[in-house]
Amino acid sequence: MSRAAARIFSLTPSRLPLPFPKRRRQPCGGAARASFSMAASGFAGGEAFRLSAEAGAGTLKLHKGDITIWSVDGATDAIVNAANERMLGGGGVDGAVHRAAGPELVAACRKVPEVKPGVRCPTGEARITPAFKLPVSRVIHTVGPIYDMDEQPEISLKNAYTNSLKLAKENGIQYIAFPAISCGIFRFPPEEASKISVSTAQEFSKHIKEVHFVLFSDELYNIWRETANEILSQFEK
Repeated sequence: MSRAAARIFSLTPSRLPLPFPKRRRQPCGGAARASFSMAASGFAGGEAFRLSAEAGAGTLKLHKGDITIWSVDGATDAIVNAANERMLGGGGVDGAVHRAAGPELVAACRKVPEVKPGVRCPTGEARITPAFKLPVSRVIHTVGPIYDMDEQPEISLKNAYTNSLKLAKENGIQYIAFPAISCGIFRFPPEEASKISVSTAQEFSKHIKEVHFVLFSDELYNIWRETANEILSQFEK
């Protein structure tokens, strides 16, 4: 049976004990990985937008590519995994993140306490783990809504972005990369999802240096670029 009525959650910290071991990872994967890391950091490629007109405001950056090879410094960066409530891997971005991180990631996820049988991260909430073999320092796991099964999918998706960014702020993350949460098999309309994601990123413009969106297709990239131009073009790039 489909999931019950949409869960609307308050902002909650991770239930996984912190701090994690602090270690700087060297990005692996050769020239391709290094090149993408440089692009992600703004040295080449992608498009950048200021999140507000205030002095010191953060930046939103767009890229088309594989989020599992994105990184900035390996110390204050994190990628967001579009997880399921069990947090044990799955398809799409979730499967790719787990494969790239190695088996240590699912082992860490198993240690996250269940809030009820089979649920470690309810829809709209977020949890944080080490990143293991990924080139970033942390993975933030969040669960987006299944569009046709969630009574308030817009609120649930905003919660997923808000909780991820709040968790990043609480853990000293300055650079964070998102996929297009819920825009795959969860069938959230990308145009609407892009507006929710960009407007939510704006709310953290004073707290996160760079909010990246790493999108896997030209279609998604173009949608996010159009939305960013619409919402953020009033600010100097």
